[in-house]
Amino acid sequence: MVQTLVQKILARACGRDSVEVGEIVEPKVSLAMSHENAALVMNQFYDIYKGTNLDAKIWDSSKIAIIFDHRVPAESSKTATNQKLIREFVKEQGIEKFHDIRGDKMGICHQILPESGYVRPGAVVVGTDSHTTSHGALGAFAFGIGATEMASVWALGTVLNVPVPATIKVNVHGKFKNNVYPKDLILHLIGRLTNKGANYKVLEFHGEAIENMPTSGRLTVCNMAVEAGATAGIIPPDDETVNYLRNTAGVTDEIDMLLPDNDAEYDSVVDIDVAELTPQIARPHTVDNVAPIQDVTGIKIDQIVIGSCTNGRLDDIRIAAETVSGKKIADDVRLLVFPASGKIYRQAMEKGYLMDLMNAGAVIANPGCGPCLGVHQGALGDGEKALSTTNRNFKGRMGNPDAEVYLCSPAVAAASAIKGVITEPKEEKENG
Repeated sequence: MVQTLVQKILARACGRDSVEVGEIVEPKVSLAMSHENAALVMNQFYDIYKGTNLDAKIWDSSKIAIIFDHRVPAESSKTATNQKLIREFVKEQGIEKFHDIRGDKMGICHQILPESGYVRPGAVVVGTDSHTTSHGALGAFAFGIGATEMASVWALGTVLNVPVPATIKVNVHGKFKNNVYPKDLILHLIGRLTNKGANYKVLEFHGEAIENMPTSGRLTVCNMAVEAGATAGIIPPDDETVNYLRNTAGVTDEIDMLLPDNDAEYDSVVDIDVAELTPQIARPHTVDNVAPIQDVTGIKIDQIVIGSCTNGRLDDIRIAAETVSGKKIADDVRLLVFPASGKIYRQAMEKGYLMDLMNAGAVIANPGCGPCLGVHQGALGDGEKALSTTNRNFKGRMGNPDAEVYLCSPAVAAASAIKGVITEPKEEKENG
């Protein structure tokens, strides 16, 4: 039976030769990730054992990862107390893949997992975060689940009642123009599919534009697959995957290069020529409200955010730093930069990128998700507009339902910071 990549991964995780789209399976989990919401998972986990004589013990502590990233450092006594309880749980259960608020070890979960070598091709990865789809960039079937589901994973090591999803094949051809990036590709695709166009399906990416894309860009693309309603985004592993795992993540053991069948059956096929793309903007208040930048050029912006699990990698920070180097941001703009991990923060500091950004007027904050969801370090005021490299612009995002969020690439964000209005990067280079 011919199989898509996710069908092959699920079949193997279930100890079978094949699975059919639509059937319900219970695959073994390769890695289970939570962030501060592990406190809620813990409560559900202990509830499983109430009224039994069994010890509340995780099925395999080596396959659990917990990363503090959404509220770091803690913004309230409640958060600090939950983090304290999680630290105690980690010690009690012997969880080694724990990333506390400590220098190079800290970071956003969707950056920490790949750069630490925790994710491998062919793996089943689950996380109590919708953007767990990011890890499909390394050829894993990675998807988000709820706290109750995660509690059962901690206890059993399997995910219960998983429907085998159909797959949409996305062929991405051509070569990106200058100042057009993977973020523009995924925004264009979401606008084309709409936020429900891939519901309960997988987006499997192919084509020379993907083959030539670094893992940093692949992570951006898979990160936002969920914004089209997809269960997961996935890219078949190749030489770039091996290079990243060996040279960035430090993986030394064998890498399983599981691939889809050449004649696999897909639900539908989407073709995109990136040579035709210009910078894309998602307008308030939905991610699929996408337009070419020419349609929104000149809109005044109060706050610009560069970073997050979507665009906080070294490539992203380099692009922003090169754009603002030797210039100053507009007087009435706040530019916030959040590297995706402590490791990236250090690299950007050593290469001088952070100094270029600071000299332009940016504020460099610790790695974390704070401004993306609006819990701290970047909430918006009434009536303000933000331009952000993050992944969501729903009403109330960045902490205020009376504000607006536009989404873009790091190049657009940096160029716009100089002008104070939404600006096409090439325009900034010509006029700056």
